[in-house]
Amino acid sequence: MHTTINVSGMTCGHCVSAVTMELSLLPTVTEVEVDLEAGQVTITSDSVLDPGQLATAIDEAGYELVPN
Repeated sequence: MHTTINVSGMTCGHCVSAVTMELSLLPTVTEVEVDLEAGQVTITSDSVLDPGQLATAIDEAGYELVPN
């Protein structure tokens, strides 16, 4: 299952690493791909991801989840 979210505030490689690390800690997440220029993150998981968990993980990384 693929989920694409928009994240604001990412500007560099450190941002990519921080977001990737936090999202990778979520249960069932198998892959995280960050498109820095677009401000988008595509998450591959084994099941539907909880929007609250996504928002919390992005917040923990120091960024903000942008509603679609």
